[in-house]
Amino acid sequence: MKKIDKKIADAYFHARVRLISILLLFWFAVSFGMVLFAETLAEYTFNGFPLHYFMGAQGSIVVFIILLFVNAYISDRIDQKYGLVEKRVKATKGQTLQS
Repeated sequence: MKKIDKKIADAYFHARVRLISILLLFWFAVSFGMVLFAETLAEYTFNGFPLHYFMGAQGSIVVFIILLFVNAYISDRIDQKYGLVEKRVKATKGQTLQS
């Protein structure tokens, strides 16, 4: 594991916390926003179900899974930005990898 400068580590930590905070706020808004506005959203339908019912039953779970993939993608970009990605070396037949 390589050592990094404290200034870079602080910036990296700040970027990761900001990303997680944004994603959690978005998920909270989708999950609990449907509950708060259920009566208003009852007049809209999705796949034959009232929108608030669909989002409570399946939609918020689907949004959570999508946010997991978004988090992984953006986290990889943040890791690359701050130089925390280690290069992988492939071993060919008959060779071993040295750490």
